[in-house]
Amino acid sequence: MINTPVKKCITEYFSVENPGSYVQLGKYITKNLIDLNINNYTPVILCIGTDRATGDCLGPLVGEQLINYNNNYNVLGTLGFPVHALNLKQAIRLIHSEIRNPFIIAVDAALGSRSHVGYISVSNCPIAPGKGVNKNLPAIGNISITGIVNMLSRNPSLLQSTRLHTVKVLADCIADALKYSIDYLEDF
Repeated sequence: MINTPVKKCITEYFSVENPGSYVQLGKYITKNLIDLNINNYTPVILCIGTDRATGDCLGPLVGEQLINYNNNYNVLGTLGFPVHALNLKQAIRLIHSEIRNPFIIAVDAALGSRSHVGYISVSNCPIAPGKGVNKNLPAIGNISITGIVNMLSRNPSLLQSTRLHTVKVLADCIADALKYSIDYLEDF
């Protein structure tokens, strides 16, 4: 685990509607990784979610695109082997027992305000998976990336009724941004 002083969480938002949004997002992720000197760590991309709820499949869709992209980055959470509420603690234990000096980039779907649906947020703080649906799961990630797939509501079926198109566009942008960042850091 990276021991750093208490820091202020900074979150930036990126709209997938902007042309070249994955490049802007990729540059931002890359800058954060360089600032944190990621070369001293083993990168892990933890893609959280399940394919059983349309709105929650963002993480596994990203993981599916990244799983064979680069052998220097460990990827957990795909459509075939999702990391979700029932096995998240086990995945965290696996990361810390099997991977030397891990640096975790957590990816998950999120619910948010109407004005942020279709945006991607990047934070220098851990993600709280399941928070939008009142689940109490451990916070995880040195950096967190969320795709805001629908509005935060008291209606628990919102994740079930989220449009797959919205999730897919967000997942593609996140995966492309991470590929951009990985490629840049490989040449750095």
